[in-house]
Amino acid sequence: MTAADRPYRSVLYIPGSRERALEKARGLPVDAIIFDLEDAVAPDEKANARKTLSDALAHGGYGARARIVRVNGADTPWGADDLAAISTTDADAILLPKVNSPADVAEVADMLDVAGSRAAIWAMMETPEGILNAAAIAQAPRMGGFVMGTNDLAKDLGCRNRADRLPMMFALQACLLAARAHGIPCIDGVYNAFKDEAGLTAECEQGRDLGMDGKTLIHPAQVAIANTVFAPTEEDADLARRQIEAFDAAKANGQGVAVLDGRIVENLHVDTARKTLAKLEAIATLEG
Repeated sequence: MTAADRPYRSVLYIPGSRERALEKARGLPVDAIIFDLEDAVAPDEKANARKTLSDALAHGGYGARARIVRVNGADTPWGADDLAAISTTDADAILLPKVNSPADVAEVADMLDVAGSRAAIWAMMETPEGILNAAAIAQAPRMGGFVMGTNDLAKDLGCRNRADRLPMMFALQACLLAARAHGIPCIDGVYNAFKDEAGLTAECEQGRDLGMDGKTLIHPAQVAIANTVFAPTEEDADLARRQIEAFDAAKANGQGVAVLDGRIVENLHVDTARKTLAKLEAIATLEG
């Protein structure tokens, strides 16, 4: 499955230092895993976490799940060693924290080129400067996707934590626009109250409606909700099939548009319908 075809409904953070969590993740029904060497690991455990995670990735067993490793920043004592270690693994991507500009990405891309690594680079979009530079960052070398770091961003903005996320809306949409303009995934930020299923469902639905590809998660209990909300429903699939059939029939009769359920169906609707069915197929492949 190529990166472009891969679903990212559920993207779960796993501490790179916890062997039990790394083992459990092999059996979780998530689309992607962020193996975290940054926030989830205490300073005196950084070196051990790096070795533990490298061994886990070498052992494998994560199936078709996307394997993304969040390293420590280049301005920390651990960033360079993280990059050196992870560049020798078969991780699908390296997630850089607090990306402010394309230069932050280009520096790491050069290092990966020298190391012969095929890993893509993903960017944590979690600083005011990074949000303002989203379009340029989306075009940086090896750029594979955005992850919204809404907790850090809220701290820097000094905004309130509202259920409607109105204070965060410009940042979410700016990054989504940049990602769509340059063909990369954009994953929504975490929902901190992992026992609040109603709140998580509502925020997933908001992210889905905005156009996000999926949700970053902090607990396995959140996976099922994200997988459900960010997957097309049976009604979505049925409508998609009927739109394609109606348009094909209209086209065979020399017409440029079709009418289905009292609504116009044009090329753009058919494109969306095909993407819906392709996403369902990709999900079935991943889960199968």
